[in-house]
This record gives sequence, structure tokens and C-alpha cells, in this order.
Amino acid sequence: MEPVEHDSLETRRFSDLGAEIDLGKLPEGDKEDLGVELAKLEDEISTLRQVLIAKEKHLIEIKQKMGITPLNEIRNNLSKGWHDMQTSVIYKKTQETLNTTGQKASAALNNVSTTLNKKLGEMKNSPTFKSFEERVETTVTSLKCKVGVPTHSSGSFEDVLNSTVNASVQESTSGNHPTEDFGVF
Repeated sequence: MEPVEHDSLETRRFSDLGAEIDLGKLPEGDKEDLGVELAKLEDEISTLRQVLIAKEKHLIEIKQKMGITPLNEIRNNLSKGWHDMQTSVIYKKTQETLNTTGQKASAALNNVSTTLNKKLGEMKNSPTFKSFEERVETTVTSLKCKVGVPTHSSGSFEDVLNSTVNASVQESTSGNHPTEDFGVF
């Protein structure tokens, strides 16, 4: 049993280190020296923490006397960070790339627009489109004749619609109901 007690006394757990350390392998003199050194280091750390806290309080007092608020510090830090970012090589390269890309995209859109306008102009002058246009004009003229629109009207869709409504109203008041199917569409 004695070796177990000796091992348990020699093995110590230091919570600051987070691991078990076996002091049984060290000579007795070294164990005492390490214990003294450990106590000194802990005292020094404690003293340094107290000094740091005192210096931080003094810093806060000086800033208050100078009128420096935490909000001012945040603003200054953000301004400095923004300035640093804008002067960085990466930011400048990214900005140049985006400008170049924007210019190329704009030029491409202009080319597409020009080409589209040109093709639409060609299409409007094509025989197929003119044939379609003539058919539409013939159909509108035919509708005007059947509805009874005067030939001097401009032939706009609104005129045709109004004359159709007027003709329908006249027929319904006179009792005539058209039975003719126009078959236009």
C-alpha cells in the first residue's frame, strides 16, 4: 500500500496546465526548487495582472480628459480600416477589373442593340413582312367596309373598335341582328 500512497502524493494535477504531471521521477531537491519557482511565477503573473488593470484604468482616465469616446475610437478605426483597404493592391486590382468588365459589358450591349436594330430594319423591308403588312391592311379595310366605317377615317384600331361598337348599338336598336360570320380570324 505504501507505494500507492507514495505515487499518489508524487503525482499532482495542476489545473492551469490541464494535465497530470508525475513528479515522482524528479529528485527531491528539484521538486522543491520547481515548487518555489512555480509560486514565484504565479505571484509575478498576479502582480502583472494588477499592473495591467491599473494601467488600463489610467488610460481610460486620460482618454476621458482628452474627450476621446469609445464611439470616436470606433469611427477612427473604421476610417483607418477603410482607407487601408482602399489603398491595398488587391482593392485596386479588383476595382480595375470591375471597371474593365463594365466597359466590356457596355460595349457588348451596344453591339447587340445595334445588331438588333439592323436586323429589325432588314426584317421590316423583307418581302415576307411587307406581305404580312398588306394582309393586315386588307383585313382592316375589309372590316371597315363590313362595319360601315367611312373611308376617310385614319384606320387606327381605336377607330375600328369605336365604329364596331356604334354599328352594334345601331343594329340592336333597330332589331337587326347580323347572322353573317366574318371569318377574318
